[in-house]
Amino acid sequence: MTLFLDRDGVINDEIKDGYVLSWDMFRFSQGVLQALPILKAAFNRIVIVTNQRCIGRGLLTTEGLDAIHAHMMHDITAHNGHIDKIYYCPDVDNSSPCRKPQNGMALQAKNDFPEIDFQQAVMVGNTLSDMQFGRNLGMKTIFIASTHPEISLPHPLIDERYGSLMDYAATIQ
Repeated sequence: MTLFLDRDGVINDEIKDGYVLSWDMFRFSQGVLQALPILKAAFNRIVIVTNQRCIGRGLLTTEGLDAIHAHMMHDITAHNGHIDKIYYCPDVDNSSPCRKPQNGMALQAKNDFPEIDFQQAVMVGNTLSDMQFGRNLGMKTIFIASTHPEISLPHPLIDERYGSLMDYAATIQ
């Protein structure tokens, strides 16, 4: 099984009306470093799919994003977690084929890891766009109510709802 994770608001604290533009602005969300080893044991593959419009807006370079991700991956690995690959969409335009909820990043992942079966995959995110991305491909959708606690169940795009990634990991442990 494959786990697709959004980044901002799931792995790290989202900056309201802003972007993580450097490592010193990045904060792991509470419990994430403890949750990822649990998820690693439950899933064959874990990938991150993240919209990073800040690149298209000229606020961050791809090299800057790669540096943030290198630090993040180092800390995840140091805590016995694992991420197979990070996919990001730098585009500003909402209709871009790689920008969630479009499925471009999922198709890139499937190209890199042909064994991915979307029907057996899980998408964890904190926006309805993330949930639509998962739903478009037949994935189970897990909503993390970190930045949009007002969204509740039942909801046509959401299969399960949790307060944090650790809350979700605890249910599959």
